[in-house]
Amino acid sequence: MPSCRTASGTSGATPGAPDGAALHAPVIAWFEENARDLPWRRPEAGPWGVMVSEFMLQQTPVNRVLPVYEQWMARWPRPADLAEEAPGEAVRAWGRLGYPRRALRLHGAAVAITERHGGDVPTQHAQLLALPGIGEYTAAAVASFAYGQRHAVLDTNVRRVLARAVTGTQYPPNATTAAERRLARELLPEDESMASRWAAASMELGALICTAKNESCVRCPIAAQCAWRLAGKPAHEGPPRRGQTYAGTDRQVRGRLLAVLREAVAPVPQAVLDRVWDEPVQRARALDGLVADGLVEPLQGGLYRLPLA
Repeated sequence: MPSCRTASGTSGATPGAPDGAALHAPVIAWFEENARDLPWRRPEAGPWGVMVSEFMLQQTPVNRVLPVYEQWMARWPRPADLAEEAPGEAVRAWGRLGYPRRALRLHGAAVAITERHGGDVPTQHAQLLALPGIGEYTAAAVASFAYGQRHAVLDTNVRRVLARAVTGTQYPPNATTAAERRLARELLPEDESMASRWAAASMELGALICTAKNESCVRCPIAAQCAWRLAGKPAHEGPPRRGQTYAGTDRQVRGRLLAVLREAVAPVPQAVLDRVWDEPVQRARALDGLVADGLVEPLQGGLYRLPLA
C-alpha cells in the first residue's frame, strides 16, 4: 500500500500521470446500478462490520464468507463483545473459512480497539495500521469503506482492472509493486467521497466483470477505453498464479485437527486427534504448527483445546 501521502488521504498527480476522469464516472455509475447487496455494505454494518468482512474476505470468496459473517456479527456486534470472549471462541466461530490465524488477529484487534479506543473502530489510517493483524491494505480499506476517506485500496481485483484498463497487461504481477501503488494513487479522484466510491466500484468491477478468467468485456463500462482490449488482448507472459493444492497438505491436516477441537466442549485427548490423519509425522508436524501459531493450547496429560488466552 502507499506511503504516508496516501495514508493521510492526499496525493497529487505526477507529471505524465494517467487521467482517471474518463474511468471514474462510468465505473462508479456501473457500480451504483450493479453492486451486490452485501451485508457489510449496508449502513447498519458500521465500521466494525466492515473490518470483520475485510478480515474474512482475505483469500476467501464471498459465498463462503456470508454465512460465517452473519453469525459472527449476530454474536459479536461490537468489538467489545468479541474482546470479552476467549480467543479460542473466535477460532471456533471461524469455522471452515480457512487461514484461521485471521480469527486470532481479529480477536486481537477487537481487544486493542476496546482498550485503546473505547470500543470504537478508529477513524485514522495510522491508528488502524497500529492495530494487531492490520496491514496496509486492510487499514486503507476500512478507512475508505467505513469512513469514506481517500485512499488507494489495492486488492487483487483492483490490481487486475488497472493492469488491463491502464497498463494494457492481462494480469498484474504476483506481488504488488511500487509502480502499481503509484498508479493507484495517481488515479484517485480528488474528491474524498468520490474516491471512496471509486475504490469500491473498481473492486466490484474486478470481482464481477474483469475477472481473472472469462472476463465479460461486452458488459464492461470502460471497454472502449481499456488498453488491453484495444491492444487485442495480448496474452500475459505467464498465466495467473494458481491456487495452492490442498489435498494431502499440512493445511488439510491442520484443518481436520481444528475441526475436532472446534466441535469439542472439553479438552481433546491425543488419541482422538491421532485418528484424524494416518501419517504420524505429518500429523505431529501439523499439530505442532497449530500450537506454535497459538491456535491450539496443549495441556497436561496429552490433552488439547482451543486457546483461552
